[in-house]
Amino acid sequence: MIHVLAIVTAQPGKRDQVLAEFRKNQPNVLAEAGCVEYFPVIDAAGAGPIQAPVGPDTFIVIERWASMAALQAHAAAPHMAEYGRRVKDLVAQRTIHVLTGAL
Repeated sequence: MIHVLAIVTAQPGKRDQVLAEFRKNQPNVLAEAGCVEYFPVIDAAGAGPIQAPVGPDTFIVIERWASMAALQAHAAAPHMAEYGRRVKDLVAQRTIHVLTGAL
């Protein structure tokens, strides 16, 4: 199993616009062969001092893929290129962590 944490920081005040575009593309990704999970998360309210907030302009995409090949196919998918074009001017930074289980 391949796990991905994609940390996306929008331009100031643009997170909702990026998330709207993400949600338009989400069904395409979930339909991909090998996609197990693909969803965005934001800071939870009320977590208190245990939380290291990501902030009001950032969201994290939590992904699980059946294999590295499935993830690589996802990265090359035409709908991902289109999504990238739609959010290019709205995103300030993106960091992608590709992980596997620590056995």
